[in-house]
Amino acid sequence: MKKCIALVLVLGLILLVNGWVAAAGLLKVGATPVPHAEILEFVKPLLVERGIELEIIVFNDYVQPNLAVAEGELDANYFQHVPYLETFRQDHHLNLDYLATVHIEPLGLYSQKISKIDDLTGGAVIALPNDPTNEGRALHLLQANGLIKIDPAVGLAATPLDIVENPLKLEFRELEAAQLPRVLADVDGAIINTNYALPAGLVPLKDALLIEGSDSPYANILTVRGEDVQNENLRILAEILVSDEVEEFIIQNYEGAIVPAQALKGE
Repeated sequence: MKKCIALVLVLGLILLVNGWVAAAGLLKVGATPVPHAEILEFVKPLLVERGIELEIIVFNDYVQPNLAVAEGELDANYFQHVPYLETFRQDHHLNLDYLATVHIEPLGLYSQKISKIDDLTGGAVIALPNDPTNEGRALHLLQANGLIKIDPAVGLAATPLDIVENPLKLEFRELEAAQLPRVLADVDGAIINTNYALPAGLVPLKDALLIEGSDSPYANILTVRGEDVQNENLRILAEILVSDEVEEFIIQNYEGAIVPAQALKGE
């Protein structure tokens, strides 16, 4: 009887220790579905080899993932580029930072009504993402292709109000980024982030009438709380996200629609 009790106690202690170890090695990371969650799914077994379990929480907006990290509901998120993070943390007074730049998603102009940009007519309606950094980014794409001119004093944070030349008298409809693929049939064109274009069946290099070049400064990042920049498990995740294995996965699976930009911050 005593041996049975001792065995039960030992087994219970083992389970308790194993549970503690699992909990200590658990990371909760928020991500938008494509490509971020897909890349994290690829990373899962690589993390297991390092004793870390990854739980992926999928979001379909650009606001909640940062708030969830700031409030401690998530350990990190992976969905945004550096200019968006900088604007968001300033506007919301959050202590957020990032550990790695992983990839670039070129922003593109898509249309169901025209097949080439020269067919764009006067008064055409263009839908834009309405968050500050991506809206400015979209307008700069139009400017880079000679369709508009933006007040140079504004910089990256441009809005339609900052357009000083608009020869085609383009009209702009500002919408949440996730809604843009759904309105393609109702507008002459929409400038869409790749992570929303891909789930909608749009192939950036094939379908976009205009697309950002590979020199885009908008690298997508692994975001964490400022106090967690030295967290060992998060740094391991960052190292894996910039590894050769992940670079090869991105190249093979997205065929240029997503460009690797692997770099650990500070290196």
